[in-house]
Amino acid sequence: MFPISDDNPVGRPPIVTWALIAACVLAFLWQLSLGPLGDQIIFALGVIPASLFGYAELAPEIALVPPWATVFTSMFLHGGWLHLGGNMLYLWIFGNNVEDSMTRPRYLIFYLLCGIGAALAQSIYAPQSQVPMVGASGAIAGVLGSYLIMHPRANVRVVIIFFFVRIINLPAALVLGLWFVLQIVSGAAMPMSEEGGGVAFWAHIGGFVAGMALTPFFKRREVHLLEPSHSTPWEVRPPGRRSHLPEVRYRPRDRRSPWE
Repeated sequence: MFPISDDNPVGRPPIVTWALIAACVLAFLWQLSLGPLGDQIIFALGVIPASLFGYAELAPEIALVPPWATVFTSMFLHGGWLHLGGNMLYLWIFGNNVEDSMTRPRYLIFYLLCGIGAALAQSIYAPQSQVPMVGASGAIAGVLGSYLIMHPRANVRVVIIFFFVRIINLPAALVLGLWFVLQIVSGAAMPMSEEGGGVAFWAHIGGFVAGMALTPFFKRREVHLLEPSHSTPWEVRPPGRRSHLPEVRYRPRDRRSPWE
């Protein structure tokens, strides 16, 4: 089961979300262009908890930025096409509505703060780990947490593959709630290892919680939490058949400044 779109209209083009996606894609293409040096860049610009907390140091020829700066640079690097594609899909689906609920500068700050919270959560979980962490998933988890408390009744179109392929409308509260529970269960089941790699589940948890906590302070005053849905949940249809429900991607809104 994976999401492909939502029914939530927005009032303006999500320029910051598009820019973040473009930055991640360009950064990944740059990684690929480096060939064998791409792995070295992961160590140079990824978050290494042991380095961040002073338990270890990178070799001078590898350390391109101070350890604290890797909290930011790591958000734009990815470990492979699947890693990049999955993260950008979630940002594409959910980022536009969260950006629409904030001013663009606030949304960018919010995104970065969620990424910081995610990196710190994973680093605190395994402070002496020397495995670099890269990826936008921690910051995007913050976007998911924000979406959950602002649009829990919005419907997310998900593809279900189980001896058949169907597209079904599911409430965002169910889709994102299950995703968050899965991160907690997976994180609790993963032994605390200083050397093991894999998915940084605690980064996802930290980013998600940060997003939920920060949203009331970053959303515009006129935006309400727990907004209603815009379509019927649980609608099932085979792929290729259009929904009978209207789909509106942009809605007009009075704007008080060019930044809104």
